[in-house]
Amino acid sequence: MIKSLFSKKSPVMVGVDIGSHSVKAVLLSLHNGYYKVEAFAVEPMAKGAMTDREIQDIEAVGAILSKIRKKIPRPIKFAAAAISGSTVISKVIFMDVSLTDAELESQIEVEADTLIPYPLNEVSLDFEKLDVNESDPSKVNVLLSAARTESVEARVAVLANGGFSAKVVDVESYALSRAADLCLSQLPADAANKVVAVVDIGATMTLLSIVESGKTLYTRDQVFGGEQYTRSILSYYNKSYDEAELAKVTGDLPPNYTFEVLAPFQTMLLQQIRRGIQMYLTSSGKDAVDYLIVSGGSGMIEGIDKLLIDELGIHTIIANPFSSMELASSIDRDALHKYAPQLMVASGLALRSFIPWHI
Repeated sequence: MIKSLFSKKSPVMVGVDIGSHSVKAVLLSLHNGYYKVEAFAVEPMAKGAMTDREIQDIEAVGAILSKIRKKIPRPIKFAAAAISGSTVISKVIFMDVSLTDAELESQIEVEADTLIPYPLNEVSLDFEKLDVNESDPSKVNVLLSAARTESVEARVAVLANGGFSAKVVDVESYALSRAADLCLSQLPADAANKVVAVVDIGATMTLLSIVESGKTLYTRDQVFGGEQYTRSILSYYNKSYDEAELAKVTGDLPPNYTFEVLAPFQTMLLQQIRRGIQMYLTSSGKDAVDYLIVSGGSGMIEGIDKLLIDELGIHTIIANPFSSMELASSIDRDALHKYAPQLMVASGLALRSFIPWHI
């Protein structure tokens, strides 16, 4: 039997983004076709508890999730989390269009042994039919996703330690793609049918997802993030790590920091985004990306959107997945607005309550 990486039918659950720098959670409800923010939470990650997007200390992360749990309505028991990085493999394969899901599962178990560079007893697999292959109508495109089972089980364990029951373990780039739909109201009216790049700049990892008409066309993880900016502040101004983090957030830095640390970081960030988009264009044959959505902690650095517009010539916005949503009365509007760019992945995971498939 294939160990399912994704659940297909899900109850209402909180989306929990377990990052290297913090843990974010979002709970949404759906009323008459409109989403409402019921709760959200952001808690700092314990130092050393995550390394290269892998959980190193289950008890420490579980303790952080216990704090998150107190901010989520008690009746909500289920959660969706995600994995990313080198432990995740996604491939589009071609199968006979006539096969049922059960037949596909049996066939994929046979095929996976040659497609996945890990022993099959060490991975969790799932698949989804996409569409009929344009070149050969007798075949259907099937998305095969695989992850190291130990990575999946670690997330299940920390959620349990925090008082949640894991219902879905998704892939971060898919959750990011899904959240892009929530930001379309920030873009021109034609964005729903255009090529949109979503770049989530986390502490140690930058995720790139390219979507068009609700379909994920391309994803890429890059080892780059705001941690490099923090460490530049740390070394340049002889601060401790915590002092550098605080200075980055508050802007309490010397006037010349713009040239000494911010500009070099912006240059590196621009190079990463340009390279990721160029790799997509080269592989897809597309001419251009129409719109760019920037999210993650480093997306909050002042002027990032203007820099990308000026240098890439792409209409760019800073993500706010809640811009068209109603908010529960208990929500701190100012805090939600402040953290909105960091809550994209958590929002995409929360959408799994209402969207059965992972894409």
